[in-house]
Amino acid sequence: MGSPLVSVTELARTLSDASSDQARAPALLDVRWELGPPAPPAPGSSGRDRYEQGHIPGAVFVDLDRDLAGTPGPGGRHPLPAAEAFTSSMRAAGVHEHRPVVVYDAATSMAAARAWWLLRYFGHPDTAVLDGGLAAWERSGGELSRGDERAETGDFVARPGAMPVLDARAAAALAYGGVLLDARSAERFAGESEPVDPVAGHIPGARNRPTNLNLRPSGEFRDAASLRADFERLGASGAGSVGAYCGSGVTAAHELLALEVAGVPAALYPGSWSEWIIDPTRPIASGEDPGQAG
Repeated sequence: MGSPLVSVTELARTLSDASSDQARAPALLDVRWELGPPAPPAPGSSGRDRYEQGHIPGAVFVDLDRDLAGTPGPGGRHPLPAAEAFTSSMRAAGVHEHRPVVVYDAATSMAAARAWWLLRYFGHPDTAVLDGGLAAWERSGGELSRGDERAETGDFVARPGAMPVLDARAAAALAYGGVLLDARSAERFAGESEPVDPVAGHIPGARNRPTNLNLRPSGEFRDAASLRADFERLGASGAGSVGAYCGSGVTAAHELLALEVAGVPAALYPGSWSEWIIDPTRPIASGEDPGQAG
C-alpha cells in the first residue's frame, strides 16, 4: 500500500480484487476503544460489543488493552507489549509477514493508530489505517457483518525496534534539544483538568499539539501540506529531532501517524505522562503553551 492511510474507496477495491484469491486479501483489524477513567463499560458499549453489532466483512476484533499493550505498572498505563505476546495476538488476528494489514476504529483513528504504530515498530512492512474508520465505510455504503469472525492463523513474527522510541530521560532532553509534542487536550496539558491520571501537568519544555487538530470534522485526516504547516509552526519540520507523548502512549501514536502523513520522522515516548509521573523526582510543568498551533 505504501501510504500510512487508505481510503474506503481503495479498501473496497482491494477487497473486491482479492475476493477470488484470499491469499491477496489484507488482514482487517477492528480496534474500537475509548479513552476514559477505569470503569466497567455499560452493557453493549464495549469495543467487542460494537464490533459484533457491525463490522467490515472479514475484520477481526483486536482488544487494545489486551492485545496492544502490556500490563500496567512502572511502564505506564499502556506499556508496549512483549514481542512474544504481540506475535501471538497478531497471529490469532490473521496477520501474515508478507500480506498487508488495514486497521480501523469507529471514526477518528485514535485507537487504530496504536495498532498501526505497533505493527510498524514490530517490523510489519505494509500496514495502513482506514482513513475515517468505520464511519467513513458506512457513509460510502459499505457492507457490514454482524457477530464474531475468526481468521486463519497468521505467521507474523514481532521483531521490536523498527520505529524509534524515547524513554523518560530522552523525552526530557528532547523537550529542550528538539521538539517534544504533547498530544493531549489543551486542558490536560495546562494541568487544568486531568480525568485519567493522578497528577496533572506536562513535561517541561513540551509543546502542545492536540490530536483532534489532525482531523477534518468528518474524521478523515487533513491533507499532508496543511499538517506539515502546523508542525513547522511548532518547529517540527524534520530538520531536528521530533517526538510525541500523551497520557499513556495511545493517542500519541495518532500524532506519529499525522507526522508520517506530513513527511516528518518522529519518535514515540511509549510510557508517556502515566510513566513520567511515577517518579516523584521528575519535574512537572503547568500552564498554556504559547506556541500551540490552532
